[in-house]
Amino acid sequence: MIGFIGEYESTVDAKGRFLLPSGFKKQLPELEGTTFVLNRGFEKCLTLYPILTWKPLYEKISQLNDFDPKVREFRRYFLNGATQIDLDSAGRLLMPKSLMEYAGLSKDIILTSAVNKIEIWDKNMYQKFFDDITPEGFSDLANEVMNKSGINLNS
Repeated sequence: MIGFIGEYESTVDAKGRFLLPSGFKKQLPELEGTTFVLNRGFEKCLTLYPILTWKPLYEKISQLNDFDPKVREFRRYFLNGATQIDLDSAGRLLMPKSLMEYAGLSKDIILTSAVNKIEIWDKNMYQKFFDDITPEGFSDLANEVMNKSGINLNS
Protein backbone atom coordinates (compact mmCIF):
# COMPACT_ATOMS: atom_id res chain seq x y z
CA MET A 1 0.00 0.00 0.00
CA ILE A 2 1.15 3.50 -0.80
CA GLY A 3 1.26 5.93 2.10
CA PHE A 4 2.34 9.55 1.85
CA ILE A 5 3.65 11.93 4.48
CA GLY A 6 4.60 15.56 4.04
CA GLU A 7 3.46 18.95 2.87
CA TYR A 8 5.17 20.83 0.04
CA GLU A 9 4.80 24.10 -1.82
CA SER A 10 4.90 24.29 -5.59
CA THR A 11 4.09 26.76 -8.35
CA VAL A 12 1.78 26.38 -11.33
CA ASP A 13 3.09 27.71 -14.63
CA ALA A 14 1.04 29.45 -17.34
CA LYS A 15 0.22 26.10 -19.00
CA GLY A 16 -1.13 24.57 -15.77
CA ARG A 17 1.93 22.44 -14.98
CA PHE A 18 3.55 21.98 -11.60
CA LEU A 19 6.60 20.12 -10.41
CA LEU A 20 5.82 17.08 -8.28
CA PRO A 21 7.95 17.60 -5.15
CA SER A 22 10.87 15.20 -4.82
CA GLY A 23 9.68 14.35 -1.29
CA PHE A 24 6.57 12.75 -2.79
CA LYS A 25 8.42 11.22 -5.74
CA LYS A 26 10.65 9.31 -3.32
CA GLN A 27 7.55 7.80 -1.70
CA LEU A 28 6.17 6.39 -4.96
CA PRO A 29 6.70 2.77 -6.03
CA GLU A 30 9.44 2.48 -8.66
CA LEU A 31 7.43 0.74 -11.38
CA GLU A 32 4.23 2.77 -11.44
CA GLY A 33 5.33 6.09 -10.01
CA THR A 34 4.66 8.21 -13.09
CA THR A 35 0.93 7.72 -13.80
CA PHE A 36 -1.79 9.39 -11.74
CA VAL A 37 -5.48 10.20 -11.78
CA LEU A 38 -6.31 13.79 -10.90
CA ASN A 39 -9.80 14.40 -9.56
CA ARG A 40 -11.94 16.90 -7.69
CA GLY A 41 -11.57 16.69 -3.93
CA PHE A 42 -14.42 16.72 -1.45
CA GLU A 43 -13.46 20.26 -0.46
CA LYS A 44 -12.31 22.89 -2.94
CA CYS A 45 -9.07 21.10 -3.71
CA LEU A 46 -7.85 18.47 -6.14
CA THR A 47 -6.90 14.92 -5.29
CA LEU A 48 -3.96 13.24 -6.99
CA TYR A 49 -4.20 9.45 -6.89
CA PRO A 50 -1.24 7.29 -7.88
CA ILE A 51 -2.60 4.76 -10.36
CA LEU A 52 -2.01 1.96 -7.81
CA THR A 53 -4.37 3.74 -5.41
CA TRP A 54 -6.94 4.69 -8.06
CA LYS A 55 -7.43 1.22 -9.58
CA PRO A 56 -8.87 -0.51 -6.45
CA LEU A 57 -11.03 2.53 -5.67
CA TYR A 58 -12.39 2.60 -9.22
CA GLU A 59 -13.04 -1.16 -9.03
CA LYS A 60 -15.13 -0.68 -5.87
CA ILE A 61 -17.06 2.21 -7.43
CA SER A 62 -17.75 0.14 -10.56
CA GLN A 63 -19.34 -2.60 -8.40
CA LEU A 64 -21.94 -0.27 -6.87
CA ASN A 65 -25.60 -0.83 -7.77
CA ASP A 66 -26.45 1.04 -11.00
CA PHE A 67 -30.16 0.82 -10.16
CA ASP A 68 -29.73 3.07 -7.12
CA PRO A 69 -30.16 6.77 -8.06
CA LYS A 70 -27.80 7.82 -5.23
CA VAL A 71 -25.07 5.61 -6.71
CA ARG A 72 -25.51 7.19 -10.14
CA GLU A 73 -25.45 10.66 -8.60
CA PHE A 74 -22.31 9.85 -6.60
CA ARG A 75 -20.54 8.38 -9.63
CA ARG A 76 -21.34 11.40 -11.78
CA TYR A 77 -20.04 13.81 -9.21
CA PHE A 78 -17.00 11.79 -8.16
CA LEU A 79 -15.86 10.68 -11.61
CA ASN A 80 -16.69 13.94 -13.41
CA GLY A 81 -13.38 15.45 -14.39
CA ALA A 82 -11.21 12.53 -13.30
CA THR A 83 -8.24 12.63 -15.64
CA GLN A 84 -5.28 10.31 -16.10
CA ILE A 85 -2.05 12.31 -16.18
CA ASP A 86 1.62 11.35 -16.43
CA LEU A 87 4.82 12.96 -15.23
CA ASP A 88 6.66 14.57 -18.13
CA SER A 89 10.42 14.25 -18.61
CA ALA A 90 10.96 17.29 -16.34
CA GLY A 91 8.91 15.77 -13.48
CA ARG A 92 5.87 18.00 -14.04
CA LEU A 93 2.16 17.20 -14.11
CA LEU A 94 -0.31 19.07 -16.32
CA MET A 95 -3.67 19.95 -14.75
CA PRO A 96 -6.77 20.45 -16.91
CA LYS A 97 -8.10 24.02 -16.74
CA SER A 98 -11.55 22.84 -15.57
CA LEU A 99 -10.05 21.15 -12.50
CA MET A 100 -7.85 24.16 -11.76
CA GLU A 101 -10.92 26.39 -11.87
CA TYR A 102 -12.86 24.06 -9.57
CA ALA A 103 -10.13 24.25 -6.90
CA GLY A 104 -9.34 27.94 -7.45
CA LEU A 105 -5.72 27.17 -8.35
CA SER A 106 -3.67 29.84 -10.03
CA LYS A 107 0.01 30.12 -9.06
CA ASP A 108 1.03 29.12 -5.53
CA ILE A 109 -0.16 25.69 -4.41
CA ILE A 110 0.32 23.32 -1.50
CA LEU A 111 0.57 19.56 -1.98
CA THR A 112 -0.19 17.63 1.16
CA SER A 113 -0.44 13.97 2.08
CA ALA A 114 -3.88 12.41 2.47
CA VAL A 115 -2.85 8.87 3.43
CA ASN A 116 -2.64 7.09 0.03
CA LYS A 117 -3.22 10.14 -2.15
CA ILE A 118 -2.13 13.79 -2.37
CA GLU A 119 -4.36 16.84 -2.04
CA ILE A 120 -3.57 19.95 -4.08
CA TRP A 121 -4.75 23.25 -2.57
CA ASP A 122 -4.52 26.91 -3.44
CA LYS A 123 -1.96 28.18 -0.91
CA ASN A 124 -4.25 30.90 0.51
CA MET A 125 -7.26 28.57 0.82
CA TYR A 126 -5.11 25.96 2.55
CA GLN A 127 -3.80 28.48 5.06
CA LYS A 128 -7.35 29.74 5.70
CA PHE A 129 -8.48 26.17 6.35
CA PHE A 130 -6.02 25.95 9.25
CA ASP A 131 -6.63 29.51 10.44
CA ASP A 132 -10.30 28.62 10.98
CA ILE A 133 -9.71 25.86 13.55
CA THR A 134 -8.58 26.31 17.13
CA PRO A 135 -6.47 23.79 19.05
CA GLU A 136 -9.56 22.98 21.13
CA GLY A 137 -11.65 22.52 17.99
CA PHE A 138 -9.03 20.20 16.52
CA SER A 139 -8.90 18.22 19.75
CA ASP A 140 -12.68 17.82 19.74
CA LEU A 141 -12.64 16.77 16.09
CA ALA A 142 -9.89 14.19 16.70
CA ASN A 143 -11.75 12.78 19.70
CA GLU A 144 -15.01 12.50 17.75
CA VAL A 145 -13.48 10.93 14.63
CA MET A 146 -11.19 8.52 16.43
CA ASN A 147 -13.87 7.40 18.89
CA LYS A 148 -16.33 6.85 16.03
CA SER A 149 -13.72 4.64 14.38
CA GLY A 150 -13.04 2.73 17.59
CA ILE A 151 -9.42 3.88 17.68
CA ASN A 152 -7.92 4.75 21.05
CA LEU A 153 -4.91 7.02 20.64
CA ASN A 154 -3.93 6.66 24.29
CA SER A 155 -3.03 2.98 24.11
